[in-house]
Amino acid sequence: MNNTPVQDRPDQTQRTKKMLSNDPPPLAPIRTSQDWREAIVAKLIYGVGKNVVTANDRDWFVALALALRDRVVERWIASTNKIYERGHKRVYYLSLEFLIGRLMFDTLTNLGMVDVTRAALAELGVDLDRVRDAEPDAALGNGGLGRLAACFMESMATLAIPGYGYGIRYNNGLFKQAIDDGRQLEFPEDWLAVGNPWEFERPEVAYDIGFGGHVEAVRDEEGEVRHVWHPGEVVRAVAYDTPVVGWRGRHVNSLRLWSARAVDPLQLETFNAGDYVGALAQDVRAQSISRVLYPSDATAAGQELRLRQEYFFAAASLQDMLRRHITQFKDLRLLPDKVAIQLNDTHPSIAVAELMRLLVDEHGLEWAEAWEITKGTFSYTNHTLLPEALETWPVPLMERMLPRQMQIIYLINADHLEQVRMLGMGSDDKLAGLSLIDETHGRRVRMGTLAFIGSHRINGVSALHTDLMRETVFADLHKMFPERITNVTNGITFRRWLYEANPGLTRLLVEALGEHVCDDPAELVALRDLASDAGFRNRLIACRRNHKIILSKWVRDRMRIKLDPDAMFDIHVKRIHEYKRQLLNILETIALYDAIRARPSAGWVPRVKIFAGKAAASYHQAKLIIKLINDVAKVINSDPTVRGLLKVVFMPNFNVSLAEMIIPAADLSEQISTAGMEASGTGNMKFALNGALTIGTLDGANVEIRDHVGDDNIFIFGLTAAEVADRKRDGWRPHHSISASPALAEVIDAVWSGVFSPDDASRFHPLVHELRGDDRFLVTADFESYAQAQRRVDRLWGDQEAWWRASIMNTAGMAYFSSDRAIGDYARNIWRTTGLETT
Repeated sequence: MNNTPVQDRPDQTQRTKKMLSNDPPPLAPIRTSQDWREAIVAKLIYGVGKNVVTANDRDWFVALALALRDRVVERWIASTNKIYERGHKRVYYLSLEFLIGRLMFDTLTNLGMVDVTRAALAELGVDLDRVRDAEPDAALGNGGLGRLAACFMESMATLAIPGYGYGIRYNNGLFKQAIDDGRQLEFPEDWLAVGNPWEFERPEVAYDIGFGGHVEAVRDEEGEVRHVWHPGEVVRAVAYDTPVVGWRGRHVNSLRLWSARAVDPLQLETFNAGDYVGALAQDVRAQSISRVLYPSDATAAGQELRLRQEYFFAAASLQDMLRRHITQFKDLRLLPDKVAIQLNDTHPSIAVAELMRLLVDEHGLEWAEAWEITKGTFSYTNHTLLPEALETWPVPLMERMLPRQMQIIYLINADHLEQVRMLGMGSDDKLAGLSLIDETHGRRVRMGTLAFIGSHRINGVSALHTDLMRETVFADLHKMFPERITNVTNGITFRRWLYEANPGLTRLLVEALGEHVCDDPAELVALRDLASDAGFRNRLIACRRNHKIILSKWVRDRMRIKLDPDAMFDIHVKRIHEYKRQLLNILETIALYDAIRARPSAGWVPRVKIFAGKAAASYHQAKLIIKLINDVAKVINSDPTVRGLLKVVFMPNFNVSLAEMIIPAADLSEQISTAGMEASGTGNMKFALNGALTIGTLDGANVEIRDHVGDDNIFIFGLTAAEVADRKRDGWRPHHSISASPALAEVIDAVWSGVFSPDDASRFHPLVHELRGDDRFLVTADFESYAQAQRRVDRLWGDQEAWWRASIMNTAGMAYFSSDRAIGDYARNIWRTTGLETT
C-alpha cells in the first residue's frame, strides 16, 4: 500500500518531481463581489446540487466552504512544496483534543475575504451571519487543552513553521450538553451527520495498529536477539486532513486526524450463518476507538478504551511521520535534526515507548542510539499539577494490551533507575518516587514520568506553574535533570478571539492605532494613551453594549430569561471542576442575594451572573454544582424583591461558538481557581483581551496578566499557592473559616436545609459535607476575601470613567499573551527551528 498522498510525496517519478517543483495553477482571481458570487453559485450547483431558489442556509454554507476551500488548497500545496524543497524541520503536535470550532469565518478572516463574501452573498439575498451559524462546531475537544492546540496550529501556520497536528477524528466527540430541570444530560454530538466540507479523506494513508497478542524473541545467525510483536488484534487508522490557514493566507499547515476501522469490517461467513450482529462486531469494536472523546474511565472497559485511543493515534502518527522522514531524508539518525514532536499533556506519552519499538524492532537501531534519538525528538508540555490528572495505567492492563511496549517501559525504567543510583539519589524512597512504576496502590505505569524522561525539554504553561512543577510533581526529576524544565506561557490567537469574535472593538483599534495592529499585537500597548480619551471610551462602551444586547437576545430566545444590558455582566465559563470553584462563585451569589433582600436601599450594582461549562459525565460533584447553580437561578430570577438587581443564568452546551458570543459581552471575568491548581488558563487571556476585568486568585497566568495590565486594573483575592500549601501541610480545618464568616455560615446552612431544593432537602448534602469536612479546594478559606473583592468590583463599577479606563488598560496589556509569541518561544527554545520565511 502506498501510504503517501500526492501533496505529501517528495520523491516518486521524474514527472512527479517536476510537478512538485511548481505551485498549482492559480484559480481565477477574485477581483469583485460578482467574481466571488459566481464562484459560490457554481459550487452550489455542481458541488451541492442545488439552485439559488431552493438552497437553504446549510446549502449556502457548504457551497461557500467548497469555494473557499479551493482558494486554500492552492496555498496548501504551495506551502507543502516549499517545505520539501527546503528540507525544513517539521513540528508534529500530538494532542488528544483539537477544539477548532467553526472554520468558515476563521478562514475568511485569515484570507481577508469577509467583506467581499458578505457583499457577494447579499447580492444573492443571503445573510452571511446566518450561513455562519449553519456550520456545526467540531466536537474535537473539551476545554482549554484542545482550544490551546487549535490556537497553536493557527499560529504555526501564521509564522510559517511547518507544523502537523495529529489527533483523533471523533465521530461524536465530546457530548452535547442539555439542561433538564437544572441537571446536566449528555447526548451524542453528531457534528459529522451532514458531512464536513473542510476535510479530505485519505483512504490511501492507512496504518495497521496492533493490540494484545504476544512477543517472540528470535535469535539471528549471530546469536543476537530480536523481539517480534505478534498482535492479537489489528485496527486500521485512516487519515483525514484539514488545512490550517495562517494569517493573511501566506502559509497553510495540516491537521491530520485518524479514524478507526476494522481491517475486515464484515465477517461474511458469520453473516451468512445468520449472525448479522456478530458479523459486524469487529468493526464496531474498532470504530469505538474514534467514536467519543473521553469515554468514562470509571469502569475497566472504559479504561481500556481510553488506553486504546491514546495508543491508536500515537502509533499511527509515528508511523506516518517516520514514513515521511525516511522518504525524504533516508537516515533515521537525522530525526532530531528534522523532526520535533510535542506531546500536548500526558495523553500521547505512550509515543515514547512506541518510537523506541519502531526504531529498535522495526528499523534495527541499537538501544542506546535509539534512546538518544527519542529524547532528542520529543518534548512534553505538562498542563496540570493535580496528581489524578497525571495519567497512570495498571500494569496488568498494559501487559495485556501493549505487551512489547510494556517490555520497553521496563527497560527504560531499568536504565533510568541505574542513572538515579549513579547520581547518588538511590535511596529506597527516591527510587520508588522516581520509578516509572508506582507500586503504592497496585502497580501502575506513571505516564507523566515516561514523558519526562523520554523528552529533551519539559515545559510548564505559566511562570507560576513551571516553578511549581520544579517544586512539586517533578521535584526529584528536576534535581536529576536541572536544565530540562523550561517555561512557555500559553497564548491565544488574536485572529479568533479579537478580530472575529469582536469586530467592533477591532475596528476601534484599527481606527485608533492603524491597520498594522492586526499584524503586530505589540502595537496594542499604544492603547494606553487612549485610556482617558472620552471619545474612544464612549465608542468602546457602545461596542460592549451591543455585544451584551446580542447575548441577552440569545438568552431571552432560548431560556426565556430577560437580561438588562446595562447591568454588569459577570461571566464564569469553563469546564466544571471543583478546583475551578464555580461553587465559590454561586455561594457568594447566594450571599449577595441575601444582602440585597436585607438591605434593599444600599445602592447595589445590577449584576447578571452567567455560568457555562460541561462536567465530565461521571463527575458527580461537578454535576451537582451545575444543579445548584440552576436551582439558585430559579429562586433568584423569580423573586420580585430582588427588583432585577441580580440575575443568574447557566447557558447550556458551552463550545467555541458560544464563547465567541459570550466573551465580547463580559464586563467581569471570573478566574477563581484554587491557587496552585490552574496551570495557566487561556479564558483569562481571551476575556482580558476583549476588555473584561479579571477577578481572580494568583494562579496560573493570572499572575502574569496582573504584571502586564497593572495591579489597579485587576481584582486579586485569596490565598497564594504557597499559602495553600502551608494550610494543607499544617492541617487545614474549614470550620474555622465558616465560623469566622456569618455570611458563609448562613449560606451553607441555607443550602444544607433545602432552601434552594425544597423538593429534596438533602440534594446538596454531598457538597456541604465536602465544605464542612475536607474542603480540599479551600472554598471556605477564600470566601471572605472573594466577597470583599466583589465589593471592590462594585465600587469601581460605580465610577464608570475609572472602570472603562481599566478596561482599556487590560486590552492594551495583552500583547504578550498572543499564541504567536508562545509558538515563537517553542520554536526558539524547544523545537530549535524557524519559520520558512526566515530561512
